[in-house]
Amino acid sequence: MRIIRVFPRRTALTPRDEMAFVGNPPMALWRPEADEVHISVTFTWDVEEGRRLAAAWGNYYDVVRIGGPAFDDCLSGFVPGQYVKSGVTFTTRGCNNRCPWCLVPGREGKLVEWRDFAPGYMVQDNNILQASRGHLRRVFEMLRVQRRAAVFSGGLEARLVDDWFVDSLKGIRVKSVFLAADTVGALHPLERALRLLGGLGRRKLRVYTMLAYNGETISQAEERLEAVWGMGGMPFAQLYQPADGFIRYPWEWRALARKWSRPAAMMAGQGA
Repeated sequence: MRIIRVFPRRTALTPRDEMAFVGNPPMALWRPEADEVHISVTFTWDVEEGRRLAAAWGNYYDVVRIGGPAFDDCLSGFVPGQYVKSGVTFTTRGCNNRCPWCLVPGREGKLVEWRDFAPGYMVQDNNILQASRGHLRRVFEMLRVQRRAAVFSGGLEARLVDDWFVDSLKGIRVKSVFLAADTVGALHPLERALRLLGGLGRRKLRVYTMLAYNGETISQAEERLEAVWGMGGMPFAQLYQPADGFIRYPWEWRALARKWSRPAAMMAGQGA
């Protein structure tokens, strides 16, 4: 079946093949023949735009469907390269934690391991370190034969990083691992995890750092970002967005997030 996939906005994971589009349908010359059009909506604040796109593409195609994480669609039928770019894989779904800002437990439930996961170099699992060692061994075996170095982009729970995991990483090529420091309380386990992973070097140790949650001030956020840097991590700042709306942050917040999400700017600013 020929399927056009349409996305309300481009992200780092959006596919870039000739059947993937962002936004409105193009002129007739660039509209491919297709059996169906799928509108894939990741963020809840894009639902209205997704519905508008469904109507727009419906002017040219008979079958237009809309879905995606914003509609709590399950990824049990994950097809590599279809709704996320080629190379991305999921080996588990769900998470056993109940972080108040996170939508994953409500959407996907507790962690479930996929026995027959698709191969890929970018592991996008929400919390892969909650999986069993048997499952993790299978993931490492898969990563060893990938042509590209591994990226653990879904994020590693810092308190679950241990010597066994670090030793297992030594058997594969690693481009980057992502951890998280979304609260002040997360800094202590993060410091330990970064120490264990220190052999990878700062540039490979990215740290998701949520900003402006629960009344946090700019000075408090900057202090936490500086703490992550001081521990040897490379912050990846992200402004908090609630599930039920989109916050348009003032320039000062956007500037802070931009500064602490670009490796080159951080290295230059910190004199590294």
